[in-house]
Amino acid sequence: QVQLVESGGGLVQPGGSLRLSCAASGRTFSRYVMGWFRQAPGKEREFVAARSWSGVSTNHADSVKGRFTISRDNAKNTVYLQMNSLKPEDTAVYYCAAAASSIAAMISGGVDYWGQGTQVTVSS
Repeated sequence: QVQLVESGGGLVQPGGSLRLSCAASGRTFSRYVMGWFRQAPGKEREFVAARSWSGVSTNHADSVKGRFTISRDNAKNTVYLQMNSLKPEDTAVYYCAAAASSIAAMISGGVDYWGQGTQVTVSS
């Protein structure tokens, strides 16, 4: 069992930055693919970024490449999402996710655990 708790959301102006954190419980955290998804009002949940348990492999959605970076600290059981150059269209609830399989499986919806979500609002 893995429990995920996100933090770091809030209101930021366009062009600003935020860093989301996701603290995970469970001794097997380091063996899970960790990722971030988001869901804007009236839209489906979409993949944002993922990182393998070793940290060697990463994947970022085209819409956030060059602006967002996922990282993880297995010693702290925490995964991060650094978001720079934020745009109004980045406004959404951001969810932390964990998958026991692979990044590809996670992107296809194969998520084993979800966090409760944290709101990110980009507005002037």
